[in-house]
Amino acid sequence: MAGKPKLYYFDGRGKMESIRWLLAAAGVEFEEEFLETREQYEKLLQGGSLLFQQVPMVEMDGMKMVQTRAILSYIAAKYNLYGKDLKERALIDMYVGGTDDLMGFILMFPFLSAEDKEKQRAVIVQKATSRYFPAYEKVLKDHGQDFLVGNSFSWADVHLLEAILMVEEKKSDVLSGFPQLQAFKARISSIPTIKKFLKPGSQRKPVPDDKYAETVRRVLRMYYDVKAN
Repeated sequence: MAGKPKLYYFDGRGKMESIRWLLAAAGVEFEEEFLETREQYEKLLQGGSLLFQQVPMVEMDGMKMVQTRAILSYIAAKYNLYGKDLKERALIDMYVGGTDDLMGFILMFPFLSAEDKEKQRAVIVQKATSRYFPAYEKVLKDHGQDFLVGNSFSWADVHLLEAILMVEEKKSDVLSGFPQLQAFKARISSIPTIKKFLKPGSQRKPVPDDKYAETVRRVLRMYYDVKAN
């Protein structure tokens, strides 16, 4: 019997968080090894585990996988969260890509100065409410189903819920003008595997703090200043 997937990353969200979400949504238990020192990172590099010298890295099914999108695609396909045919898969990829674009405005937030964080918060809310949330609101209204693609729970649903919650952390009432997304959030959050992941004590990571940012900077030797979008 194959062992649990093992995730190599920092003890924080970053690019690994969507992988945690998708594994949890599929009901898959996983282990984590947190990078806390430069030496740990260099050991992975020297051992040849990081094909492109980057994390996240996931050990799963006899593979050492890197590149976040490749890892997510594999998990989605393995656990039947990737649609029933090529057309549904294309839609899932399209919606996930849009959600990724929104998440990109949030990913570097912990590494910004206090002044830039306030600027970026406004950018995140503006992009969410003027570009991304209206698109998904329309998709759900036109589709008339409980889920984004077909009438089955998929990677696209998981990814969108993760993004919604991330934006709500920046502005709690951000969904006030989006009734379809409000209902979607309630539906997806009530799915047993998701509900479990949202409970305290799960492997879901909290909002990144200064300690997380400093650990990433130290391990990856990020000595440059990150600027707001």
